[in-house]
Amino acid sequence: MLESREPGEVVKRDGEVDAGWSEYVQRLATQLRRFRQAAGLSQGDVAYRSGLTRYTYQKYEKGESRPGTSANPSLRSLLAIAQVLEIDLAEMMPGDVPDLRSR
Repeated sequence: MLESREPGEVVKRDGEVDAGWSEYVQRLATQLRRFRQAAGLSQGDVAYRSGLTRYTYQKYEKGESRPGTSANPSLRSLLAIAQVLEIDLAEMMPGDVPDLRSR
């Protein structure tokens, strides 16, 4: 569910939106790790079966793409990971989606 905003409230792209995304990605990273461990798979197993490098998958579990930069996995990558873990994509994604609209 999207966070509610007051009509006319301005969200600054470089601040509040990025902070919300960063928090969301950290929750996603926790979900990925939890489901992978429950499936009894290594990071390398998930990466290989998803068509990703182990390094890329490790970064997703850390919630970052580069130090100080939040991960932004593609929909294709997320769908492949969900299929490998044998879960629905919606189950893998954290609730409380941040409002990413910039105005």
